[in-house]
This record gives sequence, C-alpha cells and structure tokens, in this order.
Amino acid sequence: MSMAQGEFVALLGANGSGKSTLLKVALGMLRLTAGSISVLGGPAGDANAQIGYLPQRRAFDGGTRLRGVDIVRLGCDGARWGVPLPMPRMIGGPARRRKADAERVEQAIELVGASAYAKRPIGECSGGEQQRLLIAQALVQRPRLLLLDEPLDSLDLPNQATVAAFVARICAQEGVAVLLVAHDVNPLLPYLDRVVYLAAGRAVEGTVEEVIDSDTLSRLYEVPVEVLKARDGRLVVVGQPEPPAHHHDRHEHAHEHTHAG
Repeated sequence: MSMAQGEFVALLGANGSGKSTLLKVALGMLRLTAGSISVLGGPAGDANAQIGYLPQRRAFDGGTRLRGVDIVRLGCDGARWGVPLPMPRMIGGPARRRKADAERVEQAIELVGASAYAKRPIGECSGGEQQRLLIAQALVQRPRLLLLDEPLDSLDLPNQATVAAFVARICAQEGVAVLLVAHDVNPLLPYLDRVVYLAAGRAVEGTVEEVIDSDTLSRLYEVPVEVLKARDGRLVVVGQPEPPAHHHDRHEHAHEHTHAG
C-alpha cells in the first residue's frame, strides 16, 4: 500500500488482523520480518516528530481534573504519545518556546472545534469532546501524517459522524495524510479516498466501491460474503467469520453472522 499527502485512508479488518500492528510498524515500534516500509521518505521511526499518533481510546475517570488544554499541551513533545509527564522545558524553559507551544495548542484546539470546553476538566467532557481533544493533541506539532487507532470506538453514531467529518476537514485543509483504523466504515463513507482491508493474512486496497464488494470480500475471506446497500447509503454485510463493513467483537452481538453497518 502507499499513501500520498492529503489522502484519507481507512484501515479495516477484524480484531487481530494486524491493523494496530501496522501502525506500530509505521512508527518504528515493531520491525518487519519480511518486506519493506518507507515512512515520509525514510526508515520507519526516523520521522516520528512529523507524525501525529492517537492510540486506541483511553477512558478518563469522571474525577480527572486535568484540563482538556493540558491534555493537548502534552502533545508538544513530538517524540512521545499518550499522556506523558511534562518535560522540563515546559516548566522552566525559554519564554519564547513556551509562547510558541501555547500558540500551537490554541491552534490545534481551534482546528478541532474544541475551544468552548478545552478549559474544562477532561473527566467532565463527553466522549466526543474527549476524542476531539485527543486528536488535537496528535495535531499540535503540525504533523504530515496522522495515525488514528479506532478514534470512533465507543462513540455514539452522531459523534462518530462528527469526528469523521472534522478529521476529513483537517485532512483537506492542512494537507495531512490520515490513516484511520476503524471497525465500521459507514461513518467514514462520505470522506474516504481509499480503504485498505486486512483479513486472513492478506490485504486488498482500493476505493470503497472496489473493496467493500461481495466478490472482493468473498475472495479475501475465502467464504461467501454479501454486501448490501441500504436506502440511506449505509453498507450492510452478510457473511462470516466477521462482517467487513461493521464488526466489533468487543460487543455482545459480535458472534452473530449478520450485522447492519
């Protein structure tokens, strides 16, 4: 697979198919046992300062007092992800650097539309608001590549659509390449340039129409898979072992063979 600047690509597949592993390989956290990879023109890991990375969703306790703006500010250290401890320069570093960091934080918060609640304790923010702030953290260093690991997970349908829309806007406005891991392609359908689907140790790449297709997915899974299109444009996949357009074995219904995406 390959990605170009400003492309929005979804990485799909069942749990255990290798989606998160692929992101870790791109970050240089895992080495390939075969094949090759080039990230932003060089070996994986060399350009991590130019990559924004959002790991799989963390849950913030309702009593967490750290403010949203503080969460975003922690992304100013481009070599670390998650919720690292503040670096010494952030506490007593040069005033010019602190001012530049503050400006980048403000810009990232505005970019994701979180200004209205960024100064609230993160534990008091809704799931969708928290996810916006975490994406702002990944954007604070103005990355060229954005890797998002299941950013829609655990969000309700309206928030999934909202997050998908502003990620697409960021991709278009900032020229950032976005690789987004997802279980359900439906909230992303209006915005994607391409999809990459992993299954059974193989992969297929192309547009949504080329990949989320009965014949293509049946060949990939080596079992009959049928893709239907609902009146509202959403994809419904019938087949096994896991429906490709919508599957999530963390939920109780994951053992069923028929799902509406």
